[in-house]
Amino acid sequence: MATVDKMPMLQEGYDTLTSELKRLKAERPLIVDAIEEARAHGDLSENAEYHAAKEQQGQNEATISDIEDKLSRAQIIDPLDLSGDKVVFGATVTLRDDDDKPITYQIVGQTEANARSGRISYNSPMGRALIGRKVDDEVEVSVPAGDRYYVVSKIEFI
Repeated sequence: MATVDKMPMLQEGYDTLTSELKRLKAERPLIVDAIEEARAHGDLSENAEYHAAKEQQGQNEATISDIEDKLSRAQIIDPLDLSGDKVVFGATVTLRDDDDKPITYQIVGQTEANARSGRISYNSPMGRALIGRKVDDEVEVSVPAGDRYYVVSKIEFI
């Protein structure tokens, strides 16, 4: 029997997925209208508009299914409810690199990750290396550019 893994995410990530799902479901009638209009042009075997609309419909339905699956497995975690001295999902971690330059990341779910805005997935190499660490722990992360070394300088739940 298959187990259903929970998918941890912040409320913000859940809300983003929910609004994306609403948007995609609102597109359904528009896609059906495009299919009907293309069908009215005659021969379907050489009707590029029809095939494009059918492909769009398939992609839309697949995305809806994927989002519905993620939402059904969502485990919403509020960082404000967390505490402790270890890095866990939802924690905001400040690291110091070899040059003593501070870098701050929040550990988030896969759908919420955006390294440019300082949000990394708990499943990323950096996220996996940070989970369970405490202040002053050294962290080694293997990245495509080589191994990087950090020291955990602060853990916050904000």
